Amino acid sequence: MKPSHVAEAALVRGAFALAGLLPWQRALGLGAALGTGVRLMGVRARVARANLELAFPDRSAAEREQILRAHYREVGRIAVEYGRLPELARRTGDEVFASLRGEEHARALVGRGAVMVSGHFGNLELFASYMARFNPVDLLVKPQNNPLVHEMIVRLRSRCGVGVIPTAGGVKQVFKAIRAGRWVAMAADQDARRHGVFVPFFGRLASTPEGPARIALQTQVPILFGLAHRRADGRHEGVFEAPREPSGPPTDENVREVVAWYTQRLEAAVRERPEHWFWLHRRWKTAPPAGAGTGDQ
Repeated sequence: MKPSHVAEAALVRGAFALAGLLPWQRALGLGAALGTGVRLMGVRARVARANLELAFPDRSAAEREQILRAHYREVGRIAVEYGRLPELARRTGDEVFASLRGEEHARALVGRGAVMVSGHFGNLELFASYMARFNPVDLLVKPQNNPLVHEMIVRLRSRCGVGVIPTAGGVKQVFKAIRAGRWVAMAADQDARRHGVFVPFFGRLASTPEGPARIALQTQVPILFGLAHRRADGRHEGVFEAPREPSGPPTDENVREVVAWYTQRLEAAVRERPEHWFWLHRRWKTAPPAGAGTGDQ
């Protein structure tokens, strides 16, 4: 085991413990302050500003900077919530999740295998934990580079009732989970390089993960698009749209249509609450093939 891995794991464990000492609402204030500190240090700020300029060219620099400040504060809040996910997931009533719009769409799929697709928007991990109250949920995730941190996170998810399927070699597990009536949750909004499907996102073609679309079409199960955002009082609000039933075999054309469908829904959510989306990732890093157009539709 690398000494750096041991040190990093100790730091993460200590941060989780520190955040857990405070009442949840007070910890959110600490997280927001930490997020502001990270912004002032300039961590990924250049990438975030470039993304905001691409997505919102019609907004002023001051408006985009306001989104950026709010975004870093929200990233900090999510970070301090991470170590107490099991505690927050177990809270009853509307203590953590004030409401779930479209709950009927989720309940209609209880006991039926489905693909649950979202993006890096709000506290995705907490949202998946909350949905595990309705139906068993497995997250399809890329393992952390640090195995000690990875094991720590897997244990947290397990205590929330959420299973983990690794992206590398996890296809058989995905199919098995769906056959067992579980929901397989995936985030499908980061640059997929040359393995993705190029669909419009904020008027620009973006390489987008096709996994949720291809798996849903191959297994002939519905796709449930959902996400969560934070209210002014610190609590979360979940949103589900009507599920998309399978539209045929997993041909390239059908896959592209489904990928465009969930990408459009994410874009609509980001336009409504831009501070909740993860702007620190180079979303348009991979250029589309020559002659593919601009993505404006």
